[in-house]
Amino acid sequence: MSRGILLVLSAPSGGGKTTILKKVMAGLPGLVFSVSHTTRKPRPGEQDGRDYYFVSRQEFESIRDRHPSGFLEWAEVHGNLYGTSRAAVEQRLGGGRDVILDIDVQGAAQIRQSADPVTVFIAPPSLAELEARLRGRGTENEQTLALRLENAKQELAAMDLYDYLVVNDRLDEAVESLRSIIIAERCRRRRTVDGVPVQVVF
Repeated sequence: MSRGILLVLSAPSGGGKTTILKKVMAGLPGLVFSVSHTTRKPRPGEQDGRDYYFVSRQEFESIRDRHPSGFLEWAEVHGNLYGTSRAAVEQRLGGGRDVILDIDVQGAAQIRQSADPVTVFIAPPSLAELEARLRGRGTENEQTLALRLENAKQELAAMDLYDYLVVNDRLDEAVESLRSIIIAERCRRRRTVDGVPVQVVF
């Protein structure tokens, strides 16, 4: 069976990657979203096991320190820990599924050291627009908002390290861009639009 594609998707907080990703996954078969572990508290509407595995710091550190490493990558972001289960990702890739990781630039850098992912950075059209989106969520106080914007500047500086850049100015265009990237990568690996290995009979 053909091994799946490891796709790494990064964006500043408020960049819209979750919305874009949900739309792409709803219309493109064969994609699996890798659910990360985190020590942060759930936001309204988030569910354990669907959006994240919400764990204590002690539980996270226990998984991280397993041998071999329990996490493919992990990072501390905004005072909280985030990590991707190595075993879960490898199992799905080995089964021919394309796995999407929604991770920050620190995690993407770690994965590049031990794997060969396809990396996509989703950027806002401007920092001013990003600030407006964050304020519109109504989930940030002024201190947290300032921290997220400062982190966004650092994250945007890393976007040239990614294979692809998608600017989320118009949602429909951003969705189509990400969808096209995934299809192109499947074709490059001799697979159909739906991710099935191509068999040509001569």
